[in-house]
Amino acid sequence: MTIDIDTLAKEALELLKELISIPSLSEEEDKTADAIAKWLSGFGVVVQRQYNNIYAFNKHYNKSKPNLLLNSHHDTVKPNSAYTKDPFNPHIENGKLYGLGSNDAGGALCSLLATFVHFYEREDLSHNIIMAATAEEEDAGEKSLSALLPILPKIDVAIVGEPTEMQLAIAEKGLIVYDGKVLGTPSHAAHPNDDSAIYKTAEVLQWFENYEFEKVSEVLGPVKITVTQISAGSQHNVVPAHVDLVIDTRVNDCYTNKEIDEILQKETPCQLIPRSLNKDSSSIAIEHPLVQSGIALGRKTYGSPTLSDQAKLSCQSLKLGPGYSPRSHSADEFIYVDEVIEGVGLYINILEGFFKS
Repeated sequence: MTIDIDTLAKEALELLKELISIPSLSEEEDKTADAIAKWLSGFGVVVQRQYNNIYAFNKHYNKSKPNLLLNSHHDTVKPNSAYTKDPFNPHIENGKLYGLGSNDAGGALCSLLATFVHFYEREDLSHNIIMAATAEEEDAGEKSLSALLPILPKIDVAIVGEPTEMQLAIAEKGLIVYDGKVLGTPSHAAHPNDDSAIYKTAEVLQWFENYEFEKVSEVLGPVKITVTQISAGSQHNVVPAHVDLVIDTRVNDCYTNKEIDEILQKETPCQLIPRSLNKDSSSIAIEHPLVQSGIALGRKTYGSPTLSDQAKLSCQSLKLGPGYSPRSHSADEFIYVDEVIEGVGLYINILEGFFKS
């Protein structure tokens, strides 16, 4: 069954509208999983399912060939209070398709699904293609891509669909979230206290603001540390025993998360407990044929500061998709219709070049 690219792009757009209309908050994606499975089945694709992860292999899968993974997610964050439009009402205004998840990452997901359908029956591919529309990306849940990977064959290279304006994100910063604690001496507010946790916190915050890691990445720039939450105290007349901090640490490709943790545990003037050390930075060599195919089509390379399911992959991976990252998680989220249409064509053309390399 041969379907022209323009028709596939239109079908992708219709699927995106359908997905927007179905609430799919993380861990509540069963209905969008149903819709994706039905859409793929309509093109004759043999669909498999694990939890709310929908996946499929190209028709002429060959165990002797390396495996290319196409992955994006169909869960969303909760709509924020600043929305002025119904987040679940997909509608087009001035070329913009509005709706929760349209930009992050529905446009990329539906474009990848259309791309997979385009190549599904091809027998001349250098790689097998595995399509994975996965759940629980936004909250890094246990039934996300991380649950699916152990039952898939070894992945040799991957495209992770996220909004990059169809530019080539060849590296992505890793993430460590720390729970910090500044300790002091509790006391009655009426009495002297030269060991106040609150006053000591001012120095700790200044330390985080000024601290710089030695290694700066050519692609991802410096490691970035940001204190994002602070809390302390229970009543007006009590100096608390400690101040709690949350520290967001974005790690470049010059360090592993373990190395960053070892440095901070030695240097930081407060207690630190990492929530996880398994979200390392990701990258793909600029010389990789997948990247070179995109460059040949006029696409530019850059380093992405945001985290995605790339962090769960141990292979080289490229983040690539229609849409604009700053729109993600914003009020009245949207994606341009033309971005979706263009995304399908560019994905297909990049893979065509890759398979011929």
